[in-house]
Amino acid sequence: MTRTRIPLPQGSPPAAQDPAPALSHGLKQRHLSMIALGGVIGAGLFVGSGVGIASAGPAIVLLFVGTGALVTLIMRMLGEMSAARPSTGSFSVHAEEELGTWAGNTSGWMYWLMLCAGVAAEATAAGAIMHNWLPFLPAYGWVAIFMALFCGSNLTAVKNFGEFEFWFSAIKVTVIVAFLVLGVLAIFGVFGSAPGTHQLFDHGGFFPTGAAGLAAGLLTTISGFAGLETVTIAAAESDHPSRNVARAVRTAVWRIAVFYIGSMAVVVTLVPWNDPKVATDGPYVTVLDRLGIPAAGTIMQVVVLIALLSAMNANIYGSSRMAYSLVNRGQGPRFLSRVTRGVPAAAVVASCAFGFAAVIAGIIWPTTVFAWLLNIAGCSVLVVWTIVCLTQLKMRRRLEREDPERLMVRMWAFPYLTYVALAAVLGVFAVMAAGSDGRHQLVGTALVVGAIIAADRVKQRRTRRSAESVQS
Repeated sequence: MTRTRIPLPQGSPPAAQDPAPALSHGLKQRHLSMIALGGVIGAGLFVGSGVGIASAGPAIVLLFVGTGALVTLIMRMLGEMSAARPSTGSFSVHAEEELGTWAGNTSGWMYWLMLCAGVAAEATAAGAIMHNWLPFLPAYGWVAIFMALFCGSNLTAVKNFGEFEFWFSAIKVTVIVAFLVLGVLAIFGVFGSAPGTHQLFDHGGFFPTGAAGLAAGLLTTISGFAGLETVTIAAAESDHPSRNVARAVRTAVWRIAVFYIGSMAVVVTLVPWNDPKVATDGPYVTVLDRLGIPAAGTIMQVVVLIALLSAMNANIYGSSRMAYSLVNRGQGPRFLSRVTRGVPAAAVVASCAFGFAAVIAGIIWPTTVFAWLLNIAGCSVLVVWTIVCLTQLKMRRRLEREDPERLMVRMWAFPYLTYVALAAVLGVFAVMAAGSDGRHQLVGTALVVGAIIAADRVKQRRTRRSAESVQS
């Protein structure tokens, strides 16, 4: 199949050229706007945040302020690079251009692994919810149905992915807004006596679990933000990539503040952080039960199911586009580059197949293979963020020197805030290394990263030898 190549921006090496024009541009501004708005709202916020609250207590609000600030800086960097150079491979393409193939390979394939593992985890959780409601079909049967549904929708046209995410995100945003409105009214005493600051300080203080609890809560809050980068990948398939990604990234600050920080502040103000229901039933269900909202548990189960399906859909999309970009830069098996009707069909099927294989691994080896995969996936986002920081430092300086008009979005206080973000990511690695569970994650991740870099070195050596033999 013949693919059209586009010229690279001035100063970009040809090795990282990304053949995005082979894909359709079926996403519209409304799709990207809602993906950016709802992409921050996942099952990790609705359910996983309860584990963070149980670990850190009311101080979870400060953790979300800190991690939210870090994510905002990362998204700003991604926005700067993606607006200047829109591409299907997003940060992986930029990393290859600025740092070398090892960086593009590492960030791209680690991100692919993270998204595929996410597909498996989300499909497993969604299958369990459906099995509880309709037990005539086993959980893995529901998983197969969901995998087939989203694989099929992603194979037909990119606009189907956009439509699914548009409506999924609309529902999630509506629920969060309603929760925040009810929560603020409850704080002011509309649903009974105003709680004041009792729940914040009467159960061991604002930092009831100390530094250990903060460290455990930190890792939980970080994982809740993984996958936000997909909007910079999706922008390349929209009608005006540079303009659309710039708009999406500029909304990151208030989205994080309202949805995550605001909702966590409502939760810890209204209910005791050490209420067992916060971790088991989820913080939102616990708050709604306290306010006397009928069928709160059922309502939130429906919302969690929608959040899980939304994450599955987005992760299948993001992983397939990342794989497509990598193989078209010679960084993977060439059969994954097949495009059908503007969709990278082979990459979609391969990503879904890996995700379903991970689901099977979760059934057969839940505490070994599946746990190992999830641990590496949880650490992958930190690897990606580290490379994003290093890439932006170099790319920004090159663009300022060679092509400054491409800087439609600019990182604040460059390069100082970039260094702050890099130091923060390295600090999270240090926190992980201090605990036994974190060290296991780091070791597994280091082995995978080492294997990717070693494979890249072998490939580069073979390429040089082949070129030398042709010249001779």
